[in-house]
Amino acid sequence: MNISVITVSFPLDGETLEEVRSLCEEATTHDYRVYETIMNVPVAGSFDSKGFMVLAYDDDQDKVVGAASAIDLMGLHTYEWSLVVAPMYRRIGIGTALVEVLQAGLVERGAEGQLALVVEGAPLSRTFIEGSGYAYSFSEATLETKAEPVDLREDIQIETYAGEKEQLVAIYSEAFGDLPEESEELILFNTSHEGRKLWVARKDDEVVGTVTTAEEGEVQWVTALAVHPMHEGQGVGTALLSYTKDFASRSGAKCVMLDVEIENSKALSVYEKAGFMKAQQIDYYVKK
Repeated sequence: MNISVITVSFPLDGETLEEVRSLCEEATTHDYRVYETIMNVPVAGSFDSKGFMVLAYDDDQDKVVGAASAIDLMGLHTYEWSLVVAPMYRRIGIGTALVEVLQAGLVERGAEGQLALVVEGAPLSRTFIEGSGYAYSFSEATLETKAEPVDLREDIQIETYAGEKEQLVAIYSEAFGDLPEESEELILFNTSHEGRKLWVARKDDEVVGTVTTAEEGEVQWVTALAVHPMHEGQGVGTALLSYTKDFASRSGAKCVMLDVEIENSKALSVYEKAGFMKAQQIDYYVKK
């Protein structure tokens, strides 16, 4: 068996992307775990995505048998990465080789931080990642619901961002503890990347909340949902989530998805009330 390893920067060409997608589907069928999203397949072909993949080829079979994918989601030199190896090619050192080449790629790109992502319950993942020098940090649940028309509340108006920077900076600061410059970077990111839309909720002409949607194929992802503390408990968060389902339906998406830390019971309660259900869990690890 001859295995070769190469590094390819985003965007991936169509043929390579399909090879990685096929690898993820093979592993998903075997492990009963979904790998396509965690491996960044939906965005790896976009020029707006900053990242790379390390690919392991079986030269004799001329096929991709393993891949590691790293992405800098916010453009702040902090990368999230994960890997997958074809079931028939595990336990022969391919995972270790992928991690070594990926680490070299992170150094070459000037990475200032990294998080390793593991699908909960994936075979050998926790043992492997801890053996590679990483320690558990936190977990996020991926929730999803169907994209469908929703009867929206008339007393809460939700519109696209139109320059309400000062109000959103204040909301982000209260909700997330972000510094003003961090909030401004988030607003810039969510208003300058294709497929992302920043929404603002108003009640009685006052900005009371915000949410961002991000299109990935047939999915609308929800992120940066925040409600001003003075308006919590008034249904603003639920109204924003209902709007995302309605918007996703009008946009032709099939479902709406979001990530939430499993320890955030307050947010989980809001999402479940809005009809979201847990699809899977991602465990995050930091390098020791």
